[in-house]
Amino acid sequence: MEYVYAALLLNAAEKDINEENVAAILSAAGIDADDARIKALIASLEDVDIEEAIATAAVSAAPAAAAAPAAEEEAEEEEAEEEEEEDNAAAAAAGLGALFG
Repeated sequence: MEYVYAALLLNAAEKDINEENVAAILSAAGIDADDARIKALIASLEDVDIEEAIATAAVSAAPAAAAAPAAEEEAEEEEAEEEEEEDNAAAAAAGLGALFG
């Protein structure tokens, strides 16, 4: 993952994403860089528009983030309904007890 972060950092700094720069960032972070992994990263990013990929990922993540509060609210409503049903059942049982008591 740190290799991808190095590439993202270089992109944000508007620097060339190449083997030398990625290795320098990893070295500065105290990571022993694997040359084969760096080469694989550079090759895989060759035809990728990083800004477009970030924008696409942000758009894809937005609906999921918006759905989380709605799901939480729905769970709270279900819990409240269950408590109300339990209270009603307890009240009905108490009423039946009065018939025999």
